[in-house]
Amino acid sequence: MSEEKQHAPQNSDLEDFIADSDTGGRLPRDGFGKAALWYIPLIWSVYQLWIASPLPFMLGIGVWNDTQTRAIHLGFAVLLAFIAFPGLKSSPRHRIPIGTWVIAIVGALASSYLFYAYEGVAARSGAPNTTDVVVSVIGIILLLEAARRSLGFPLMGVALFFLAYVFFGSWSGLPEVVQWKGASLNKAMSHMWLTTEGVFGVALGVSSGFVFLFVLFGALLNQAGAGNYFLQLAFAALGHLRGGPAKAAVIASAATGLISGSSIANVVTTGTFTIPLMKRVGFPATKAGAVEVSSSINGVLTPPVMGAVAFLMTEYVGISYVEVVKTAIVPAAISYVALVYIVHLEALKMGMTGTSRMHPLKFMLGAIFIIATSIVIAGGTLFLTGVIVDALQGVLGGAAVWVIVLVMAGLYILAVRFAAARPDLEMSIESMQHLPPAREIFKTGIHYILPILLLMYLLMIERKSPGLSAFWSAIGMLVILATQNPLKAYFRGQDNVLDELKRGFSEIAEGLIVGARNMIGLAAAMGVAGIIVGAVTLTGIGQVMAEFVEFLSGGNLLAMLFFVALISIVLGMGLPTTANYIVVSSLMAGVVVELGAQAGLIVPLVAVHMFVFYFGIMADVTPPVGLASFAAAAISKGDPLRTGFQAFFYSIRTALLPFLFIFNTDLLLIDVGPYQAVFVFIVALIAMLLFAAGTMNYFMVKSRIWESAVLLLVAFTLFQPGFFLNQLQPEFETRPGSQIFTMAESAAADSSIRVRLMGENLEGDMVDARYLLPLGPSGASGTDRLFDGAGIEFREEDGKIFVDNLNFGGPAEQLGIDFDWEVVELEVEADRMAKEIFYLPAFLLLGLVYLLQMRRKRKEEGVPA
Repeated sequence: MSEEKQHAPQNSDLEDFIADSDTGGRLPRDGFGKAALWYIPLIWSVYQLWIASPLPFMLGIGVWNDTQTRAIHLGFAVLLAFIAFPGLKSSPRHRIPIGTWVIAIVGALASSYLFYAYEGVAARSGAPNTTDVVVSVIGIILLLEAARRSLGFPLMGVALFFLAYVFFGSWSGLPEVVQWKGASLNKAMSHMWLTTEGVFGVALGVSSGFVFLFVLFGALLNQAGAGNYFLQLAFAALGHLRGGPAKAAVIASAATGLISGSSIANVVTTGTFTIPLMKRVGFPATKAGAVEVSSSINGVLTPPVMGAVAFLMTEYVGISYVEVVKTAIVPAAISYVALVYIVHLEALKMGMTGTSRMHPLKFMLGAIFIIATSIVIAGGTLFLTGVIVDALQGVLGGAAVWVIVLVMAGLYILAVRFAAARPDLEMSIESMQHLPPAREIFKTGIHYILPILLLMYLLMIERKSPGLSAFWSAIGMLVILATQNPLKAYFRGQDNVLDELKRGFSEIAEGLIVGARNMIGLAAAMGVAGIIVGAVTLTGIGQVMAEFVEFLSGGNLLAMLFFVALISIVLGMGLPTTANYIVVSSLMAGVVVELGAQAGLIVPLVAVHMFVFYFGIMADVTPPVGLASFAAAAISKGDPLRTGFQAFFYSIRTALLPFLFIFNTDLLLIDVGPYQAVFVFIVALIAMLLFAAGTMNYFMVKSRIWESAVLLLVAFTLFQPGFFLNQLQPEFETRPGSQIFTMAESAAADSSIRVRLMGENLEGDMVDARYLLPLGPSGASGTDRLFDGAGIEFREEDGKIFVDNLNFGGPAEQLGIDFDWEVVELEVEADRMAKEIFYLPAFLLLGLVYLLQMRRKRKEEGVPA
């Protein structure tokens, strides 16, 4: 009992921390305030499910266009931001003041203006009346205040900076290079609030259409008990190993990352249990907190949610959701396995022991085998399900849907019956130390895996939209929440089935409310990010920043990447990861592609967006504003700054990956076949483990400086073998530009052609850069394949080839190619030795270090050499 009392203040502080940062710190005691913060989030969740469902179209009720649905979405967010988040530290937390209600309602009405005044605003497009402008000004001011309440001042401060530039960019005191003509109030408000160029643009559309449903799905899954299930499963599987609680923390955070897009929520969800247990086995408070922080930020990198960024990438990059997941999976997987290895090395350095003496190599191989087997089984199950569904649809037609639903219901009931044969999992620190075997825990929650498999099936096999996939998966979770406890009671022969059914509906309501409250800050961030993006498109400051970064880097791609990484981290210290991604990718993505092309390196746009995303994530760790580190320190009672710096050290591997996949896009599985993908994963994993060993200064035993240097060199070689080959043999051979049509016609299917173009851009500057032009289906002429794939047409004059036409919004136009640019030459891959030949000396060096360290280890242990 005394221990429970001892932990009570800590848990209360944690609840306050997560409420202040995620769901809102106001807890009214009066009936009206309680009802407001119960019913309004509930109605918001029901609204989002309604617009995502086919019911509005079937019934002809509530059918609104995208702009109107975004307006309602933002209206709910602004209303809840004011009533759920106190404005100041001195503001009342146990009641909602009348003045706050008035401002909240005004903010909600202004935010939803495009819903109820849509036809009038559309009719006045570009010529707003006084009402439009007044509502826009009020709306922007109150949206900024909503963001400040729910996310803190930094995001609001960044938006105010960009707004100031919109209105005062013509000030003579500014350097001439950044001056612009400025905008009138009418033009600025029309652009920011009354069109889809600003607040109600792509970001808010993704928030309304996709992100809310995925956050809701995660909240419902967690409400059902899946978070507890994954956590205990990880502890049962790994807790007996050397440094087991820390390894379990890593795996549990990876599982939690499937259902959460918040690194802070990940820390609090798993860290409440993992950090005290890490401290009990010998981890200092700082390192225990740092391990949890590093694990939790990686959860945001893990598909399918990726902190909502996955869905934004589909819009900004113009690729399918499946492609985004494919590019993200290898870096996320090797980063997690490397973190487990880092934890193991820390345990070795601290002399920890476990109840299992499993050899580390055997453990790592076993972990890789389990991960690979799980992926193969999951992939095979999804593929086989797709084949069976296609066969049923061929035989039964429309009736196949009902057969599939009945089969899924049967599988679910069997899984719950299986779980009912065992006691429900308890959630306490003491119970974590006396868990049953992992296989027994696995049986208690198989039904939690079904909705995740359903989500993956709809996304990967059926290729449904993310919004529709999340909708049906959320509906599945509602069914599970309503029925799992009554079914368990029935199978256990208990007579409280009706009581459990009532409990199920209560948990549904709670899950819907938590999901909506988790979205308040994120929706506000999306809206404010729209202000920033609107300022960029209105003023052209993106080009100014591009020139500034190019000036600082001297045109050097590596230096420019460093500056982009620094900008991402600095902005990320105050902005949520998603808002940071939107802002920095809007400003910098095109710059990286352009400078890369001028340096002869073709950087795929998705690689640049992943680069920005990764460094935005690092800001959740980096002092002095690493909120995830502060959350972990609140649990561990360690120093927040030291926790942040230690977590940053553990996360260096995450900071390394973006630089690597810019120069080696194989890591993102771009244009990589299935067998090569397996090879890339294995080699990249070995390289990342060696990088971890090198930075931790420990391999088989404590490393000498030169041994750590050799390990880092081997890791670099495995990551980037082409670097050394390029020093010996050129990567490409040139062909005359006049051969472009012939080469395009004869190229393989689903391929691209590499061209060097020269010409003058709109600013009058000469451009000499290389571009990768995708080609259309094979079998057509070279001209047709170039236009179908890249949206570009060429003309021939005096034996030279020039750009004649560009398809607006096509790949070539998005790459920044302009009219009348000349095709200087074509580049084809040179016939040279395989770059993988450099793996041989790398592994020989690794073998040398291994032998030397094993000799020292045997000597230290007193074993004859």
